[in-house]
Amino acid sequence: MPRTLPLAALALGLTLAWTIPSAQAHNVWLQPSSTVLSKAQWITVDAAVSNDLFFFNHMPLALDNLTVSAPNGDKVAVDNLSRGKLRSVFDVNLAQPGTYRLAVVNHGVMGNYKLNGEAKRFRGGIDSYAKDIPAGATELRLGEQVGRIETFVTVGKPSPLKPSGVGLEMVPVAPSHPNDLVAGEAASFRFLVDGKPAAGIEVALVRGQTRYRNQVGEVRLTTDADGKIAFTWPEAGMYWLEAEVKDKRTTVKDAAERRLTYAVTLEVLPQ
Repeated sequence: MPRTLPLAALALGLTLAWTIPSAQAHNVWLQPSSTVLSKAQWITVDAAVSNDLFFFNHMPLALDNLTVSAPNGDKVAVDNLSRGKLRSVFDVNLAQPGTYRLAVVNHGVMGNYKLNGEAKRFRGGIDSYAKDIPAGATELRLGEQVGRIETFVTVGKPSPLKPSGVGLEMVPVAPSHPNDLVAGEAASFRFLVDGKPAAGIEVALVRGQTRYRNQVGEVRLTTDADGKIAFTWPEAGMYWLEAEVKDKRTTVKDAAERRLTYAVTLEVLPQ
């Protein structure tokens, strides 16, 4: 399975060193009970960090930075939010027609240092991390992390979606909406870094239910000069799409590198 350590670390709120073997990582995801609805109603969303896609077998996803955006841009309150041993869960009342974006966006700093010769590691927010580093720390190494985990749900007619312009994001090209995906049909997506098309990004695409097949069936694609990938959906089901990129365009002055991660759950419907 594709491994996304920085994204999983941010999602879990772990205190990790900047460099840890990726074999320790897991997949992070949001899965709504429905992605396409004919009329206003409630949905339930599961959120987890797992070994198998869309199965609760590792840890719950932290939802401290969860945002649900209505079609008109308003923030929607969630109900019955709960964090169990293996998953988090919440309900949302989708009262407006159009498309809702459900996203967990984490922005922080991870790093390590030495204090009196002893190795230390930490994670903190971009505005507060400096307070976590004691006076006298040496060999300080910092990395900025921006992670987005999201999914989309549409009530009635789909409405346009606009990227935030921050970090790594995906926008659908054809079809032009993430809730209009059909098995046997081609789709293309554009990846953006800070709102601009990003070439050379490796994207992993995996259909769910990996627990019940011997081959994961992961597909890896690389964005072209215009930031796009193209793919034909082989069958209906829930899919997980993940990407990661590193650059030097940090917003934290002491960070040497910025790591951007993205994961989205998409539903492909039968014809």
